[in-house]
Amino acid sequence: METNIIYNESCLDTMKGFKDQSIDCVITSPPYNMNLRIRNGAYCSRQIVKEMSTKYDNFDDNLPIEDFYQLHKSILSEILRVSKIAFYNFQIVTGSKRAFFRMMGDFHEQIKEMVIWDKVNAQPAMQTQLMNSQFEVILVLGDNPISRQFSKCNFDRGTLSNVWAIKRGKKKFKEHRAVFPEELVKQILTNFTDEGDIVYDPFLGTGTTAICCQDMNRKYIGSEMIEKTFELAKKRLDKEE
Repeated sequence: METNIIYNESCLDTMKGFKDQSIDCVITSPPYNMNLRIRNGAYCSRQIVKEMSTKYDNFDDNLPIEDFYQLHKSILSEILRVSKIAFYNFQIVTGSKRAFFRMMGDFHEQIKEMVIWDKVNAQPAMQTQLMNSQFEVILVLGDNPISRQFSKCNFDRGTLSNVWAIKRGKKKFKEHRAVFPEELVKQILTNFTDEGDIVYDPFLGTGTTAICCQDMNRKYIGSEMIEKTFELAKKRLDKEE
């Protein structure tokens, strides 16, 4: 398996080449389907404008809810096949919450732990009659999920909470406004991986997971389907080398 490489393709295509349990750790944050909305009691796609928060430019992020569910169910199934442990981050938004909650039921036997990522400052609600959003959920899957004890961990008893107060990543690129904070990735790498481990991010974005792996002597593999975002990640990694 080649490491320290990123692919401009679907993660499902990349993972076809991985053997079972060949990845030490998956760290990822998939698109949230932000542009699937509700109008008159039914799902609809909203007009995509830059003033509204989306994870990517030039990406609709508005799959029908059943399509979103089926896609991410297949991706999560592959993640569990290829990796020993996975950290799968998502936010509860209109366009994906039913799909994510459904997947939590489907994969309940593979869920080991749940981390609450407290972003410290709440995002103001986009509409009336909504609560502000201050947290995201990181599902921890695999690694003998019947137990809450981790087979590999680098923290002492009583020192690591399952609520992490970490501010959101800064918006460095207009093409990709939802940046995974390095502090969050490094929290996972520090506590659940060792130097030389292979870490895979199936939704690499602008490359934060790979950058953190470079900084911490982990091997990385990443997949990013959007060419423009892939090129940003490639430039960042080339600059860091």
